[in-house]
Amino acid sequence: MKARILMPLAAALTFLLAALSTGSPLLLLLAFLLIIAMLGGAVSVLWAANTLTLSGDLDRSSVHRGEEALLTLRVRHRGFLPIAPVKLEISAGPGDPVREIYLRDMPGKRQALSIPFHADHVGLYSPGVRAWQVEDLMGFFQVRRPVEDAFFRLLVLPNRFATEPLTLSPGDPGSDVMARATEDLSAPSDIRAYQPGDPIKKIHWKLSMRKRELLVRKFDEPILQEVLILMDCSRPPSWGHPEAEADIRDALLETAASVFSDQLSTDLVVHFPLFGAHPVELEKSTGAALALENLALLDFSETDRFERVLTMESRRLRKVGCLVVVSARLNSALVDVMTRMHHMGPTIRLYLITFHPDDSNLIPLISRLRQDDIQVTYVEPDHQPEESAIA
Repeated sequence: MKARILMPLAAALTFLLAALSTGSPLLLLLAFLLIIAMLGGAVSVLWAANTLTLSGDLDRSSVHRGEEALLTLRVRHRGFLPIAPVKLEISAGPGDPVREIYLRDMPGKRQALSIPFHADHVGLYSPGVRAWQVEDLMGFFQVRRPVEDAFFRLLVLPNRFATEPLTLSPGDPGSDVMARATEDLSAPSDIRAYQPGDPIKKIHWKLSMRKRELLVRKFDEPILQEVLILMDCSRPPSWGHPEAEADIRDALLETAASVFSDQLSTDLVVHFPLFGAHPVELEKSTGAALALENLALLDFSETDRFERVLTMESRRLRKVGCLVVVSARLNSALVDVMTRMHHMGPTIRLYLITFHPDDSNLIPLISRLRQDDIQVTYVEPDHQPEESAIA
């Protein structure tokens, strides 16, 4: 019941009192008409509200960012008295803006409508009806009810773009890993003079006796075939606007997805750990489709600072030929950690997500990285990454 009913209610009581006082049939008729109108409005609203049913479906459960999903809704009520247009409150998920749609025409008390949802950002959404509202024609009575089960799961997947091939580094020839890798080689690539510390099994005895000096077989250094992708899974830095933060998240996820997907067609071993409340590690066996789903579900809930995450993952580097770092923040601590990691053997490529690649605060940090032969690629959110920026 709305406050505006007080006026016709007061008018009906006034007419009724005046009719009883004066015996006027006209005033009595007006009082009864107002009472009937109010009762009819209450009955029409209650009848429609108690018989209203809502159903629907989503044409697909997942889309890529920038695509659309079509939500079809079917609304029906069994009330036979006229009511005002039924209002539906629709949104793409909790916290998203609510769209109000009025069903102005309900032939046969049943109507179907299709609503497109544009996938602006990567993530998991639940488009659907948050509430519906029924009102009588006069606006005297109103029933609004929230809807608990008219939501649908829509997973918005990251897009992908082509990335430059990665450059892998050979391992340390003196390490156990590389020693095991060279033991299986059947033919040396060269001969050189013996040096203290060379394994005895590498000495070429026949040639050494002929040349009257110790000579050892020199084998080609095998390339380490593992790629490690590390993405900053903590909340992206704020740019003063929620939309900017969402764009940063999209760029992080799509850059990481692109690098990972491009490695699936190579012979390389790929490791891509995701950190946060629900950690998971993506590998080649995961496949592109499942990897995109895991990235879309990432909640950026990691609480450790990214430089600490990099330091903890340094234990893997003895087998890694290339480290790919994807981050929207860069500071001196991160530069120091990446420099130390590069000195441990692998090549490093940093994908830096930023709206302002020419930021004067970034230039000294980028210079330090490039001086240490660390590759840097700028990625501007919602723009094609500048692959030509690889140094």
